[in-house]
Amino acid sequence: MHPSSLPGQYGIGTLGAEARAFVDFLAEAGQKLWQILPLGPTGYGDSPYQSTSAFAGNPYLIDPEMLAGEGLLTEGELAAARQANSERVDFGRMYLTRPALLEVAWRRFASAGAGTGVGTGTNVNAGAITQAGFDAFKADNSGWLDDFALFSAIKELHSDASWDSWPASLRSRASSALGAFRRDHADIVDRHAWIQYVFDLQWKALKACANSRGVKIVGDIPIFAAYDSADVWADPQLFQLDGSLNPRAVAGVPPDYFTADGQLWGNPLYDWEKMKAAGYHWWTARMRRTLEMVDMVRIDHFRGFHSNWAVPFGDRTAVRGIWEKGPGAELFRAIEAKLGSMPVIAEDLGFMTPEVEAMRDSLGYPGMRILQFAFNGPEECADHPHLYPLNSVVYTGTHDNETTRGWFEAASPGARRRALAYARATPSTFAWDLISTAWASRSVIAIAPMQDFLNLNSAARMNFPGTTGGHWTWRMADGAATPLLARRIRELTETYFR
Repeated sequence: MHPSSLPGQYGIGTLGAEARAFVDFLAEAGQKLWQILPLGPTGYGDSPYQSTSAFAGNPYLIDPEMLAGEGLLTEGELAAARQANSERVDFGRMYLTRPALLEVAWRRFASAGAGTGVGTGTNVNAGAITQAGFDAFKADNSGWLDDFALFSAIKELHSDASWDSWPASLRSRASSALGAFRRDHADIVDRHAWIQYVFDLQWKALKACANSRGVKIVGDIPIFAAYDSADVWADPQLFQLDGSLNPRAVAGVPPDYFTADGQLWGNPLYDWEKMKAAGYHWWTARMRRTLEMVDMVRIDHFRGFHSNWAVPFGDRTAVRGIWEKGPGAELFRAIEAKLGSMPVIAEDLGFMTPEVEAMRDSLGYPGMRILQFAFNGPEECADHPHLYPLNSVVYTGTHDNETTRGWFEAASPGARRRALAYARATPSTFAWDLISTAWASRSVIAIAPMQDFLNLNSAARMNFPGTTGGHWTWRMADGAATPLLARRIRELTETYFR
């Protein structure tokens, strides 16, 4: 469950009291892992897999009450930002209101100065927001933060337009134009950097809280960067762009289980030769930053490092793509030579080949198994738990799947019959029975979406691959994570020695 799905009064789940309460729930339930989606700022379509930065955090997740605890927001400003707890995130409203609230906090911080009582650490739930801390954060993260803050400020002053429509001097990063912009709009650039500082403080405080309760955070890295991102704008030479800075080809996957036309993601592809010549510095920095923020990391679309589906730029579907060779295990060995062994989960779903499996196994990374895929046909298949390798992670489903209850309600009669027989289940208890099947499997790690623990139908689905609009919005109802549910999960976990 992503933090955005937590309940609360501010239109989206935040890193505040509700997040700490969820950590307490996980600890009481005997759970050791909390898996989240990518933490980056969401861009067009609200997808955390299409972020404006591979390094930054999502400002929407910042808890306003922690800012009030630092004297940076007033009770009246909090009251104006509150709204009735909704089971959907209204990203349109967030886009219009949350930046303005954070700007109020920034201006109070920037104008307060030393000795005013503002930003002195009165909030006990996160580190103190101080000028010294801000300066240290900027120095420690300059490798990505300088470009991101500048990118965000330019974007803001150009009506949030994609960077490829900016004036030519800014689009092509002419040093004189960037220098002039920094001088003329230093306050806006600093505000975007400060927001990242606040996010960093709040997130790391939550992670420390989770770790202290024995809960590790499983993060997520999208394989590709969004075109409209600080990453592509700042380092266009690392991506397959033409002389006009347009993509030569874009990422996707061929037609599959989810979509007849494949999935057209639209991300620019990496220039792996130039990445290699640079010592894979960008990817190393990305992994370093991610592993500062989480304890383990799921790498999305892992097979794309062996070969990725390249679709001609401008195509409306992914059907005409071709497979292009990636860096393979060499990339991860280069990163591990600098960072050491990495706690990685390889998202190895889709068009797997023996070569991709060999790459995964040579690195020692566990792959994924999805229980909902096990019952589509009558034959024995790799998604049956009795065939899982030990070094694997089993899920009832992921954010890309129906909820388990929704899957069962929509499945064919044959699939329902096979699933009920395999899980020794009943229709009314199927979601819980499938969780029990996952927990009883051979996989070293077992994970289920919170929607399945709550037995929610397909209205609670998080994403539908290959489509846009209206996704990523589900939120858990206030009070849904009850002590009774925690005890039930703990009993199941103890039964199967998890």
